[in-house]
Amino acid sequence: SIAEVKVLDVQKRRIPNKHYVYIIKVSWSNGATEVIYRRYSKFFDLQMQMLDKFPMEGGQKDPKQRIIPFLPGKILFRRSHVRDVAVKRLIPIDEYCKALIQLPPYISQCEEVLQFFETRPDDLTPPKE
Repeated sequence: SIAEVKVLDVQKRRIPNKHYVYIIKVSWSNGATEVIYRRYSKFFDLQMQMLDKFPMEGGQKDPKQRIIPFLPGKILFRRSHVRDVAVKRLIPIDEYCKALIQLPPYISQCEEVLQFFETRPDDLTPPKE
């Protein structure tokens, strides 16, 4: 299971096109620590999966029952401000990750969350600038 998640920084990538990824340190209960890289859009996809899978916990019936954390919303911006947006989202994304893994195990250890935080081949060999 996931013991701790910390969003460390943002990094600019140019492959396949210019975008930013969040550098995330994931500590597992078995003592392993991995660094993964995720785009904001991947957090957004995860959030949609969570709200579909857990409508009660997502507050769809009663907003007061919502326990799934809110993800900072999509922001439309001019080209030159992309880094600012990525940096501004760093703390809310970090808080989102921390809140997510504090949820009851049936949510925090569900397949979607574990898959999101598990290391992928491109995390091991990030593209070089």
